[in-house]
Amino acid sequence: MLQRAFSKHKNLEGLIFHSDQGWQYQHKQFSEKLKQKGITQSMSRKGNCLDNSVIESFFGTLKRECFYGREKEFLTFKQFHKAIANYIYYYNYKRIKDKIKWMSPIKFRETFISNYN
Repeated sequence: MLQRAFSKHKNLEGLIFHSDQGWQYQHKQFSEKLKQKGITQSMSRKGNCLDNSVIESFFGTLKRECFYGREKEFLTFKQFHKAIANYIYYYNYKRIKDKIKWMSPIKFRETFISNYN
């Protein structure tokens, strides 16, 4: 995972990599690879799922709306990757939510910013 990201993005210095405390993220080699690229590693506090609640909620929604019931449709990683990319576009630009005044996240952000400029 990291090598693919490193090969696609050359300058990662200053980036913050936030994760839960999964064993793979605590592994010394993983941490060292991040350090070598100038990436700061950030982890949620032990046993505190609220640190990641926003992203956990998003991934739950993504799995529910994009994946569950469609598992057999994705015959290749490329198909799966494209479906996720399409869903993220839909989620950000098209999917409206009542909590943000029945707007998409991008529209809400644009409206919020324009009201304060």
